[in-house]
Amino acid sequence: MIIINVKDGESIERALKRYKRKHRNIGMHRELRRRRHYTKPSVERRNEIQKAVYSNELLREE
Repeated sequence: MIIINVKDGESIERALKRYKRKHRNIGMHRELRRRRHYTKPSVERRNEIQKAVYSNELLREE
């Protein structure tokens, strides 16, 4: 749960902007999308390996 304390004299728009920034930085949407469907551990591991291979190939090209 994200808690934003509104400071004295602070506008609601400013507090909302801080909330949105904090929400984006903790990756709430990404986590919710990831949890929407169950993925087997073997599939997650395979995806991590594929991502690592891809990023290593990009580094080699440079």
